[in-house]
Amino acid sequence: MKKLNFILLVLLGLSTTTFSQNTFTLTSKDLGGEATKKEEFNGFGCTGKNKSPQLAWTNAPEGTKSFAVTMYDPDAPTGSGWWHWLVFDIPNTTSELVSGAGNLKLKLTPKKAVQSVTDYGVTGYGGPCPPKGHGTHQYIITVYALKTESLGLNKNTNPAVVGYYLWNNSLAKASIIAYYKRGEK
Repeated sequence: MKKLNFILLVLLGLSTTTFSQNTFTLTSKDLGGEATKKEEFNGFGCTGKNKSPQLAWTNAPEGTKSFAVTMYDPDAPTGSGWWHWLVFDIPNTTSELVSGAGNLKLKLTPKKAVQSVTDYGVTGYGGPCPPKGHGTHQYIITVYALKTESLGLNKNTNPAVVGYYLWNNSLAKASIIAYYKRGEK
């Protein structure tokens, strides 16, 4: 019996070593499971602070030459969702976007990074602002590890084109989801 217990302990130790691989991971100090008024858009009837969350990533795959970050709401009643933030050409030496980096005036993103137009029709971060009475929406924030230093796009590139270039150049991606329901007041 003691020999069987020893063998089981060895196998358990080997399995946790084998299966606990370092995977590409995205985290945020600002977001838990829900967005707040701090992240909420200021416009379209919403009165939030429109501050992009802090984001950090680890364990990018070998060969990563740049990163991109997007924020997308698949629950928007548009038939195609809603793009809230698109940042690309982030140098591969970067592993974090600080809180507020989506505000172009603050110049908190790396110099070469591009923030392109969102579905709000402006560049930079545009926070959650689901329609009143539409319930809770999910906001998928994704970091992409890319095989190219630059997508060759600019700040006026629409989200569908950015998405195509991301899909075509991705080595890996990692996401977090924050939920948000607009107050009824």
